[in-house]
Amino acid sequence: MADPFAKNTATSSEDAAKIVPRAEFRVFGHGVIDLVKEKMWNGKTVLFQARKMPAETYFLSAQTNEANVKVRDGLLDIKTKVGETPEGYEIFQPRGKFQFPVKKDDLATILSHLKTEMTLTQDSYTIDEFIAMARKHGDLTPVIVEKMRYGFTIDGIICEYAKVWFNGAMVESACAESENYAGMKQVVEGLGLAAMPNTNYLRAAKRVVGME
Repeated sequence: MADPFAKNTATSSEDAAKIVPRAEFRVFGHGVIDLVKEKMWNGKTVLFQARKMPAETYFLSAQTNEANVKVRDGLLDIKTKVGETPEGYEIFQPRGKFQFPVKKDDLATILSHLKTEMTLTQDSYTIDEFIAMARKHGDLTPVIVEKMRYGFTIDGIICEYAKVWFNGAMVESACAESENYAGMKQVVEGLGLAAMPNTNYLRAAKRVVGME
């Protein structure tokens, strides 16, 4: 079985639009990992190798929680929320992964998803330039995110539990994601997470850094 947690690769906006988006149910809190570890063997479970992720920079916007924009492995990665399942699981569509320096037009498109504007006078921007611009912008807050992720599948549904640090503050997380919404519902209930609020990375980061 291929590792569903594959390494980042650059993609164009056109190629990203062809990807079938997964729905995701994610929770944050304390005691989450012990809960998942206790219940994760209720189905047919396949473990994947634990991964310490390289530090990522998320760009939080005061204007929206529906544009997930981050830098990972030197790529500017964007996904936007396109809907929810009847169960309330969020669906984010990949919009592309862009190499730095990022072209002016691509950066303008990304800023439009963040519902913010910047005066862009250069043909392209380096990662350091973009981060510096975001820090000076009233609506944007860059946040350093580090993750220790433990991936597995239950009955074919992609899952994980993780330790996540937002600007150094640690919180536990767990999620299930799939195109199979009915299967997701069974797994979420089986892991004992169904009563917890579905919280994406953007909302969790905002709470930790005081934007909500």
